[in-house]
Amino acid sequence: MTLVLRPSRKREPVPALPLPPLRLPAELGLPALIILIALLLGGLPFLRLVLAAFAPGWQFAPETAFAAMTGRSAITATLHTLDTSFFSALGALAIGTVVALALGVSDVRGKRPLAFAFVFSMMIAPQVVALAFLSLLAPNSQVLMLLGLAPAPGTANPLLGRGGIILVMALHHAPLVAITLWTGLRSIPHSLVEAAQMEGAGPATITARIIVPVLRPQFIAAGLIAFVAGVGNFGIPALLGLPVNYLTLPTLIYRRLSSFGPESLPETAALALLVGAVAALGILAGMAVARRQGGKVEIERPLEPFWLLGPARPFVAAGLWLLLLVKLGLPFFALLSEALTPALGVPLSWQTLTFDKFAEVLFRQAVTIRAFWNSFWFAAVAAVLLSLTSIAFAYGLERRIGRLRRPVELIVELPYALPGVVLAIACILIFLRPLPLIGVSIYGTPFIILFAYLARFLPLALKAPLAAMAQIEAHHEEAAKLDGAGLWQMLRFIVAPILAPAAAVSALMVFLVAFNELTVSALLWSSGTETLGVVLFSLKEAGLAGEAAAIAISASAVILAAMLLLDLLGRHLPRNVLPWRI
Repeated sequence: MTLVLRPSRKREPVPALPLPPLRLPAELGLPALIILIALLLGGLPFLRLVLAAFAPGWQFAPETAFAAMTGRSAITATLHTLDTSFFSALGALAIGTVVALALGVSDVRGKRPLAFAFVFSMMIAPQVVALAFLSLLAPNSQVLMLLGLAPAPGTANPLLGRGGIILVMALHHAPLVAITLWTGLRSIPHSLVEAAQMEGAGPATITARIIVPVLRPQFIAAGLIAFVAGVGNFGIPALLGLPVNYLTLPTLIYRRLSSFGPESLPETAALALLVGAVAALGILAGMAVARRQGGKVEIERPLEPFWLLGPARPFVAAGLWLLLLVKLGLPFFALLSEALTPALGVPLSWQTLTFDKFAEVLFRQAVTIRAFWNSFWFAAVAAVLLSLTSIAFAYGLERRIGRLRRPVELIVELPYALPGVVLAIACILIFLRPLPLIGVSIYGTPFIILFAYLARFLPLALKAPLAAMAQIEAHHEEAAKLDGAGLWQMLRFIVAPILAPAAAVSALMVFLVAFNELTVSALLWSSGTETLGVVLFSLKEAGLAGEAAAIAISASAVILAAMLLLDLLGRHLPRNVLPWRI
């Protein structure tokens, strides 16, 4: 057998094909973008806070944090925080329960305006509320002068200190309780009431033996919400506690940071974690209560007012309006009269009435004019950006993200659930040094406040779009896919127009809360970036109470106008989005 060796053919080199650019499919791109934004706004600030507290200078040293948390001033401030938050939550629970049941189960007249006014009292900034009550009970109070109850000049204001903080926070947080209970009342089937009525039970018996026991989880949740709100409240303890050196954790952090500057950041980071830990206890307890509520009851007919008041109807309505007079009317009349008189102690009359202080803060003083514009633009830009973001977020969370939805929601809710002072310290730590790669620092610029607002108010912006998205059927999207539309085209031309009314409500709600914000901006502002809350607090500390009152009244008027606009838009929104529409 002869083997024939043949020369091998020379193979031509195969040209290399260019690799396609690495791109995530649209189905994965939106969830990835949502997770990235959630981590940036919710996860990064608190990770940086933990590192600064337990590893200052990037070296693990937990003893520094424990020393700050267990110091005498920290322990005292923690006890003050727990004390005022607990007792104010009890007061808020009592007041909010009475209002919620009166408006929810009875046939009292004027429910809409009563609920609107009650919620409006909560939307006013805490520092404005504290200033109004200080004006009401001051020795030179116009209201006390008219009633002949004015104390002697030089008498200390009875609201300064622990008792005043508890009282004002209880009144301010009572609407939080009422809103939570209104949500619970909507989940009660009216058939329970009808069955009890067939057995001959009266309205008082039905309320005591059916409504209240069914609402027990909502009562606990409402009390915990009021407690957490008290832990993070800065404006009320600042105006009522700092003058008499009664410090809570937020005001202790403010005093340390304003006294020692960036050098105290490791210590204040530890104190901020302590505030967050106290608040987190309340949040976790609320989540545990929610898990123990069990499955949902299918409701064919929601609860309707069953307590017919009869001859007592006008008296119940009068009692509710009297509560609003004490909570809202009298304090703001005292504040307005202080802004309309030329000097402290001058009685208000047609001869003494002057708008000079309003003109001073609105048209003459550069710092107050700048503060109005800063607050407006910070709130407006945050509202617009978050409303646009909320459309993609709502669609992604409802349709695309699957099992990761709850973890992402928890990360996003961190800056809103925990006290604002915690977020403020975290933002300082993140942006104190220049940003990596670009070498630019936004510390001391408006952008650090804007970042904090975006992180803090994203959960608020998501509420209305998520509620609207849950009611949209998927056939619109399926039809778009059949026509060859991509994800971003579907978001732009189908989802966005449907969610636009809910996104507009989100923008207004964010604007409402951000316009008067103080807790975050009190630690982040610098010269030129003052907000209304910061200027009001500074004027009060400087003894310019009349000018501070003029700013407070003007800012509250803006909030009232925004709420009225929201109410007009309410007919185009999903039910139960606006809390006062009961």
